[in-house]
Amino acid sequence: MSARTTTISRFQLAMIVLALTLPLANAAAQQTDTQPASSEDSTVNIQSAPVKLDGHTLFRVRGVSAYPADQRARVIADRIRAVAKDHAFNAQDIKVNETQFSEQIVAGNLVIVNLFDVDAQLEQVRRQSLAVAYLLRVQQAVIDYRRERQPDVLIRHAILAAAAAIGLLLFWFLGIKILRSTLRTMERRYKHRIREVGIQSLKLLPAERMWISFIGVVKFAAASTGNAVTYGTLDYILSLFPLTREFSQNLSGFVLNPLRTIGSKFVDSIPNLIFLIILGVIIYYLLKFIRLVFSSIENETITMAGFDPTWAKPTYRLVRVFVVAFALVVAFPYIPGSNTQAFKGVSLFIGLVFSLGSTSLIGNLISGYTLTYRRVFKTGDRVKIGDYIGDVRESRLLVTYIHTIKNEVIAMPNSSIVNAAVVNYSSLAHTNGLILHTNVGIGYETPWRQVEAILIEAAARTPGLLREPKPFVLEKELRTFDVDYELNVYCDRPNSTASLYAALHRNILDLCNEYGVQIMTPAYEGDPKDAKVVAKDQWFAAPATPESAAGGTLLNHD
Repeated sequence: MSARTTTISRFQLAMIVLALTLPLANAAAQQTDTQPASSEDSTVNIQSAPVKLDGHTLFRVRGVSAYPADQRARVIADRIRAVAKDHAFNAQDIKVNETQFSEQIVAGNLVIVNLFDVDAQLEQVRRQSLAVAYLLRVQQAVIDYRRERQPDVLIRHAILAAAAAIGLLLFWFLGIKILRSTLRTMERRYKHRIREVGIQSLKLLPAERMWISFIGVVKFAAASTGNAVTYGTLDYILSLFPLTREFSQNLSGFVLNPLRTIGSKFVDSIPNLIFLIILGVIIYYLLKFIRLVFSSIENETITMAGFDPTWAKPTYRLVRVFVVAFALVVAFPYIPGSNTQAFKGVSLFIGLVFSLGSTSLIGNLISGYTLTYRRVFKTGDRVKIGDYIGDVRESRLLVTYIHTIKNEVIAMPNSSIVNAAVVNYSSLAHTNGLILHTNVGIGYETPWRQVEAILIEAAARTPGLLREPKPFVLEKELRTFDVDYELNVYCDRPNSTASLYAALHRNILDLCNEYGVQIMTPAYEGDPKDAKVVAKDQWFAAPATPESAAGGTLLNHD
């Protein structure tokens, strides 16, 4: 007890000595300030490191490039620990030896600390005064080191740690039981009283969701309380033992330092966040205005010369992309962390991945806009693309969906459509009419006037074909065994071409059989004894009936 009292009094005396020497140090500093300082002294940032023993910081020391501060601090701490472990050495025998260039704190023959003038400049005191202060700290550290490792102290701390751990387990055990009991009581007494929040038939907050949210808040509060108690107990247990005290002191840093960093960064970023919020509001309402304009163009409320209303939606998407891109360029310098190397590295990585993996994507996007503005087709048109014939079901920026006549849906990349020939059967069908044409080979012994009359009559008997413009026949080719006749008819139903062709071919077959005209396709090398025609009384040979073969069934959609 007397040793501690003596130490405290000596420490107080050292503080008095420091207080007396501070004016001298300030005077020396002022004299130094009158001399011109070198550029190196004004720019060098002095690095220092703490000398720690059992989690307590004794003092700080500086270092040089050849002997860094952290290495010097670690060596000094090891020397103090070695002295403290040697119980044969009295802590009061640690003293200060003064040399020409330094003050040495020694324990017998062991030099614990060498203090130079530069060390005193770090603390802005005289070298001798700093040595006295360091001596008192070293002596007290040795005394505390030995005291905290005494068996009775360790046993007492172990009992306290065990009691704290048992108390923590009991707290969690009882807390969980109390929480479950409380939740059951609350559910039994209050759940049926909660009413849903809504406007007329619109349910904004159903009662069940409100109850789940309330229970979630209660559980979160209970978990936060439990975590706080656990944290406090662990901090207390770790602080009882010298070997774990430093970890106890860092435990708060593990939790508080990230929160402190996030909070400080958030406060520093408030002006930038305000700018980003204002920019976001402006861009939001600007996009709403642009969308209103293009919606009016699409609905033909607003008309623009040379601008097709079908261009409104893709043009709006294109303008929206440019507006958002412009907003991102303006907002980039104000995004928190945008000037850090990590953010730049991530941005570069994302840009590289996007550029490598989006070649076909960009090509399809450009092709999609090309198809839109070229007006190659629109939704509902009957088209032929490559080997596929069908109706355009949906045209997007990347792909176009084709509904074929076989009830298939084909997704075709827009880039392949741009590079292929597209036949649109619907673009002129409702104005000038779509021409359906079919070929038939008739022998030279049949008058061409009769053949033309038969074909024109077949067109007249086919429902769904236009009477105006009138159908016409072309003699396409005089072949080896027959004449190639082509019948051309008009229709305004491009989506029903297959059923129209079928009905037209049925009527051609019936009329040729009716007038005894032999169809020569495919070609042959000799005339048979009897003409290859179907007698009229055999037109409806089993299993055909007049009702089922009366002109065929004309479908509304193929």
